[in-house]
Amino acid sequence: MATGETTGEVIDAFLDGLWLEQGVSDNTLSAYRHDLQTWMARLESLGRDWRTPGGNTLPDWFDERREAGYQLRSNARLLSSLRRFYRWALGEEMIGHDPLVDVCLPRVRPSLPDTLEEAEVECLLEAPDVSSALGMRDRAMLEVLYGAGLRVSELVGLTTDAVNLRQGVVRVRGKGDKDRLVPLGEEAVVWLQRYLRSARGALMQDITHPALFPGRADRAMTRQTFWHRIKAHARTAGIDRPLSPHTLRHAFATHLLNHGANLRVVQLLLGHSDLSTTQIYTHVAQVRLEALHADHHPRG
Repeated sequence: MATGETTGEVIDAFLDGLWLEQGVSDNTLSAYRHDLQTWMARLESLGRDWRTPGGNTLPDWFDERREAGYQLRSNARLLSSLRRFYRWALGEEMIGHDPLVDVCLPRVRPSLPDTLEEAEVECLLEAPDVSSALGMRDRAMLEVLYGAGLRVSELVGLTTDAVNLRQGVVRVRGKGDKDRLVPLGEEAVVWLQRYLRSARGALMQDITHPALFPGRADRAMTRQTFWHRIKAHARTAGIDRPLSPHTLRHAFATHLLNHGANLRVVQLLLGHSDLSTTQIYTHVAQVRLEALHADHHPRG
C-alpha cells in the first residue's frame, strides 16, 4: 500500500479486510472505526504519526482516560482494537514493527453481581403479609428462591410434582432442559408446607392444575409478575439498593461460600455447566471479606 494514504483511508482498508476475511457485523465494524478514529485524533493532537506513536503514548492516554472516569473495561476494549489494527498493518508491511507489542492490557476486574447481606435477605423474606393467601404464596416463593438458589424462570416453572417435601428436595429443569435435584433447606420446606396446606387452594379454581405457584387464571406466574412482587417486598423491607431478578440467587451462592461451601458443590446447586461461571462468586465473597476487615480490624 502507498505510504501517502490518509488515516481515514488506512482505517477503511483495515475494516474492509475484517469484513472480507471474517464477516464481522456492522456494529463491530462501527466500534473498531470509533476506536481507531479516536486514537488517530489523539496522535494528531500530539503531533505524532500512527506508525510510530511512541512507547508511552498509549499508557499515558490510558491514565488520562481513567482519571476522566473511563472504566478499565473500556481501555481494555480500546487496546484490543488497536492491537488488531497494528497486527494487520504489520502484515500489510505498512509498518516494520508493532509499536504496541509491549503495552500491557489493563487489568479488568470481573463485574460483580448484585447481592444482599444476610440480614437484608431475612428482612426481605419476612416482608410478605402471610395472613393473606397472596402473601403466603410470596413468602414460600422467596424462601424457595433463596433456599435453593433457583433462577426466577426455574422458580415460576415449578410444578407440584417437582417437589418432594419428605426428602426436602426440588427437581429443577434448568438451561438446556437439564434436570437437577436441589435441596430446599428446612425453612423453605416449612413454608412450602404451610403454603400448600392453607393458601394454594384459595388462589386456584382448579387445584389439579400443575403450577406450584399460580398467577392469574390458574396459570403459572410470569417472571415479570414475580419480579414486580420482589421489588414491592423490597420496598416494604426498607431495601433501597438496586436489585436484579437474580439477586437472591446471587445471595444464595455468596452466602454458601462465605460459610465455607466448596465451589464445585455451589456449581452443582446452581446448575452451572462451567466452573468459571461459578467462580465470580468467589470474588463477591472476597470483596465482602475485605470490607469486613476494613470496617472491623484495628489496622484495617
